[in-house]
Amino acid sequence: MTTKPNYKNIHNRFRLDGVHYRFSDLSEVAYSLIKEGEDHERAIGDFLMDWIRPNDTISLKTSGSTGSPKWISYHKQSMVNSALATGDHFGLSIGDRALHCLNADFIAGKMMLVRAMILGLEIDLVPPQGNVLLHSDKTYDFAAMVPLQVANAFKELDRVKTLLIGGAPSSTKLKAELKNKKTVCFETYGMTETLTHIASRRINGGVNHFATLPNVKISQDERDCLVIEVPYLTEEKIITNDLVVLKDDRTFTLKGRVDNVINTGGVKVLPEEVEAKISAHMDLPFLVGSIDDSHLGQMIVLLIEGESADNLLEDLAKIEQMTKYEMPKQVYHLKEFIRTANGKVKRKDTFALLNL
Repeated sequence: MTTKPNYKNIHNRFRLDGVHYRFSDLSEVAYSLIKEGEDHERAIGDFLMDWIRPNDTISLKTSGSTGSPKWISYHKQSMVNSALATGDHFGLSIGDRALHCLNADFIAGKMMLVRAMILGLEIDLVPPQGNVLLHSDKTYDFAAMVPLQVANAFKELDRVKTLLIGGAPSSTKLKAELKNKKTVCFETYGMTETLTHIASRRINGGVNHFATLPNVKISQDERDCLVIEVPYLTEEKIITNDLVVLKDDRTFTLKGRVDNVINTGGVKVLPEEVEAKISAHMDLPFLVGSIDDSHLGQMIVLLIEGESADNLLEDLAKIEQMTKYEMPKQVYHLKEFIRTANGKVKRKDTFALLNL
């Protein structure tokens, strides 16, 4: 029986910017990054310092995109287990070259480091802003990006073999463009509570559903929301507010959040589904939501960040997939949406700015 590594078992093939470090070396590396590094490197140094402390747990902060940010304590062994599951799910090999281009203040950036240390990856650190693939001409076996980074690095994306895309929804337009890339692109599903992804869907593989990682089981509660069991992370079931359609206990289709459902004239509409239909026809950042209406109860509206767009409602009415119940009745504009520190739009807080 193979014994799982613990958080001190740094793989002998682990490389950080080309240099191998043992567990005993990480203190000096962390101190150097904190004292002399750039902003993104200081965050990495802070995490490495937490990693080498003798306590078995580490505190992680949620993004706050759907509520107030909160702190969660997780065992380092759970993070190790998550890294091992990712390696199995995506077929990562010892010595694979990885790119770290995420903010290490948040779970996705932290887990990229854990995967490298535990799986024996050679990982390069680059700033998370702009085109993250312009810092070198290297090719990478594995990387994780948010949709904005994917769009910025689109022309160079073929230098990445396997790419995970998460942190925010990808537009329909971006997903369509990725189908022509040789990079194997996965949309991921997860959260801080699940130590990033517990399921993935290949964007350019003709797959419409998410498949879970090894040993993850899923079900639904009475609201049709996803319930997750991840025994290698926690003994407790994780109950989400995400509405799903289950194919079996390993695969599902994501519909939207139950707390975002709009009841307009007695018809329930998911804004995320409407946004997916609109995103192929809209270049500006936008949200679909509702305002109170004496006749409909809730009226569907479109909220756009930045400049106005002429004849927008007339153009949206031409979208064949859009039903009359989904069609926005009003368009509003805001100079800037409210976002979390890692760039996720805070839907309810943004709509509250309208003061309607």
